[in-house]
Amino acid sequence: MKKSNKKLLLVLLGLMLMGMLLLTGCGGAEEPAPAEEPAPAEEPAENGEETEATLGDLLDQPLMPRLASEEIEGDFMTVWANNYGDHMREVTDGKYDLDVYPYGTLGDTRDINELAQLGVVEYVFSDYAWISSFVPEAQVLALHYIWPEERAPETLEWVMKNGEFMGVLEEAFRRNGLVPLGVLFEGWQTITSNKPIETVDDMNGFKVRIMGSALLTQNYLSYGADPTPMAYGEIYGGLQTNLIDGQINPIFAIKSMNFYEVQDYFTQIYAEPFLGIPTVNMQYFDSLPAEVQQEMRDYWADAIIPSAEWINERHERELQEMLDERPEIEYHEVTGAELEEFKKAGRTVHEDFADIGGPQGQEILDTLLNDIENAKAELGIE
Repeated sequence: MKKSNKKLLLVLLGLMLMGMLLLTGCGGAEEPAPAEEPAPAEEPAENGEETEATLGDLLDQPLMPRLASEEIEGDFMTVWANNYGDHMREVTDGKYDLDVYPYGTLGDTRDINELAQLGVVEYVFSDYAWISSFVPEAQVLALHYIWPEERAPETLEWVMKNGEFMGVLEEAFRRNGLVPLGVLFEGWQTITSNKPIETVDDMNGFKVRIMGSALLTQNYLSYGADPTPMAYGEIYGGLQTNLIDGQINPIFAIKSMNFYEVQDYFTQIYAEPFLGIPTVNMQYFDSLPAEVQQEMRDYWADAIIPSAEWINERHERELQEMLDERPEIEYHEVTGAELEEFKKAGRTVHEDFADIGGPQGQEILDTLLNDIENAKAELGIE
């Protein structure tokens, strides 16, 4: 094609385009439309109400994280992990779809903590003892006689929301590739045994199963007991064959794992609340939008009181069910002078925590004790 013909063709195309724009722009209207019209900030919903952005809008794609629970289906950690999953699905319009794996489906207690550290699963819901293999500072939560016997969940909530403890705990967890999202109260630990325990002297030589923790070992050695770490799934057989004389767990675990079938004595010394720590893999957590991270933290802080009420009601009911089923069981709460002897012995371990509690052992102990005292003062607890 000749150069003049090409130029002519371009002119014709330009005229055609201008004509189309004029037809579109005029449209038969009496007045010309403004050159630019700003788009509305939000699209109106079908019912005429404005829609609000959700956390799901911040996620580039749907997520399907996995949480490994330390407890069986129906027990505290698994129930509240599922509640957390429901909450995250709701606030993200289904884009954050958590799958919960109860105890035994992904390995034993130590296994699932390691899976979370490695990022094979995104979450683990564990306790202060088993996760101490990775984060020794977490054992500070296992110290005996640091929490008030009355209103322990409220004290814990104040510490989590207003204290400095969680910041120090997170530093220690992050050193090991993990992030703690909160700490939850699962009831007071109860000792079960095949002989009565009413005084510290009755603990002498008592071969008791404990969770794997150097601090827990020291706790029960201080009473004269013979603490024996053992996997959760092996306790019943150990009790049945007299490999161990007793064990320590909250009431719901004693019921759901049927330990009461082979133990005749329950003893409450109010030394140690069982505390669960929902934990997330650090690399995964840091990859999420800041708003989603905050929602995760807020959920667990706000769950402390309702979950404590849930477990306390369950404990009361299930303790009575066990006593009704086996009337020969004796339940005893240590009080008065006998309890003071337990406290005196148990508190001797506090001074050893700096040597047991990892690089930040002393710092985290001082921080937690200070937070607890501040909480008690604010809440009017003696």
